[in-house]
This record gives sequence, C-alpha cells and structure tokens, in this order.
Amino acid sequence: MGERTPHLDATVRGALVGLSASHSRGHVVRAILEGVAFSLKETFAILEEMEVSIEKGRLGGGGARSRLWRQIQADIYAREVEVVEAEEGAAYGAALLAGVGAGIWESVDTACDQSVRPAERTRPNSADVETLRARYAVYRRLYPAIKQILAPFPFWE
Repeated sequence: MGERTPHLDATVRGALVGLSASHSRGHVVRAILEGVAFSLKETFAILEEMEVSIEKGRLGGGGARSRLWRQIQADIYAREVEVVEAEEGAAYGAALLAGVGAGIWESVDTACDQSVRPAERTRPNSADVETLRARYAVYRRLYPAIKQILAPFPFWE
C-alpha cells in the first residue's frame, strides 16, 4: 500500500533485509514491529526539526496491550511510553475536542490534563536503546536504496 508518513510514496514496498535460514517467525514479527516503530521515529524527527518537543509517547488501541510492542517503542524512541486508561483512543480524543468546542474546557491541553490518565508506563532499556539506534541508522539508509533498486520494476502492482 506504500508509505504515507513520513514519506508520501504510494509505490514504496516493504522488505526484509538480512534474513537468513536461522531466523524464525518470531524474528520476522519483531522485524515488522521494529520497522513500524522506526517509521514513527522518523515522524518524530520531523517534529523535532520543527522544534516540537516530545517528552514521552502515549499509546492506545489493541496493540498497546502488548508488553513487547510497548517495550520496542520505548526502546526505539528512547523515551517512556504510556498506555492511557481510556482504550477508546480516537473516540475519546474526539469527545475531548467536542468538550473544548462546547466550552467545557478552555483548551485541548486543559482537557487532556484533567481527563487523560496513564494506566501503565514503559521505560526504555538503555542497552536495547543502543542496539536499536544502530539498527535505525541502517533502516534510514534502506528506503532510498530499495526505492532506487525497485523503481524500474513495477511488478508488484
């Protein structure tokens, strides 16, 4: 389906790089999870370039129930991540925005401060942060390389 953030590119495709016969299904699943988190980390880099400070991440939805997924994200972002009490994520956020619009709260920040509560926090593991930082550097080099290699061959459409 391509990539939308941070690369607006409907033609890009995923790749498993470095795969060997000794890798298991678990390795492949973890690689996919790391790839998703690396993509989100790229988005954070754009925000940081815009001088938007990111102190921690808040996770929601069914995936946030996975301890492994939370730890991967905390380690890749090198920041604490929180799971919030309200599992409804988008609907809860929409309700908060409606409350701001209706004058219940004076701002989105006030609404969040008064209504959003963390249920669980996951802190990064410093040893894994360093390992994943090195993998992220490789990941950043893969998009332009794969795009250059596969661009002349639109056989996957």
